[in-house]
Amino acid sequence: MGNMKSENTTTTTTTSLHDLIENVGGCAVIDGGFATELERHGASIDDPLWSALCLIKEPHLIKKVHLEYLEAGANILVTSSYQATLHGFLSKGLAIEEAEMLLTRSVKLAVEARDSFWNLTKRNPEHKHKRALVAASIGSYGAYLADGSEYSGCYGPDVSLEKLKDFHRRRLQVLVEAGPDILAFETFPNKLEAQACVELLEEENVQIPSWICFTTVDGENAPSGESFKDCLDVINKSNKVDAVGINCAPPHFIENLICTFKELTKKVIVVYPNSGEIWDGRAKTWLPSKCFDDHNFGFHATRWRDLGAKIIGGCCRTTPITIQIISDALREES
Repeated sequence: MGNMKSENTTTTTTTSLHDLIENVGGCAVIDGGFATELERHGASIDDPLWSALCLIKEPHLIKKVHLEYLEAGANILVTSSYQATLHGFLSKGLAIEEAEMLLTRSVKLAVEARDSFWNLTKRNPEHKHKRALVAASIGSYGAYLADGSEYSGCYGPDVSLEKLKDFHRRRLQVLVEAGPDILAFETFPNKLEAQACVELLEEENVQIPSWICFTTVDGENAPSGESFKDCLDVINKSNKVDAVGINCAPPHFIENLICTFKELTKKVIVVYPNSGEIWDGRAKTWLPSKCFDDHNFGFHATRWRDLGAKIIGGCCRTTPITIQIISDALREES
């Protein structure tokens, strides 16, 4: 496959993210935790590839989880490619053609689930669903390293802007060519990686709407310690990035961060926090959240929307129940 700048491969999608959001009711609902649901269905994902392992072994479970989130009211399906990288698949002994096929599969499974659900749903004239969108997940470099560095932003002195661009480039090309509606750059920990992807989108002349989401461990800055002002200054200069936000951070950080982002950018704001549970590395178990449960998400989702977030959902440890509550709450008060 050639560079996407060529006439044969350049993506020509021109629908803006604003239009896509309006088409689903003015505030779009993202799905929730993926690995959580795969494990509930019996998948074993204790592996550096994490949920992407199911692209190889159990793709039917991926489609099953997508359908569950659609039934719960999700307007946006995020693909199972967060931890799916060419480097990761090659380390498992797969050929490059197989690795690229698996990336493409992640989009195709979501599209197939979306289309089958929509074809069934639209036969019922009383249905309240909107035709969902598919967002191709592009996890951070730290997600590929599987060492927790997406929560520290410390990639080391050998990781340069060009190295990050080289890491993301071919995966970006393959995912774009697979035909998603949106590109979702997720769990970014620093300004450097945001800059790399902004430049890549320009170099590859990508026309698909995209968002870049950071995480945070203190509720005020990126994990690297860089201010969100510095991070967003890089993104604000690009017309290739339509939205910015936060994912996989505790939900009690979200309200203040929406207010901060509203002052720093005119782009669409996306928020999809985790459940608020804390991973106990010694006991190898999740500790319950002391400040949030599923029902809190309904109340706070309407608050986040009223503060300016246009895309809202859940990340790790949230479930279809969480998304159902968010969807119902936003629909009731819209």
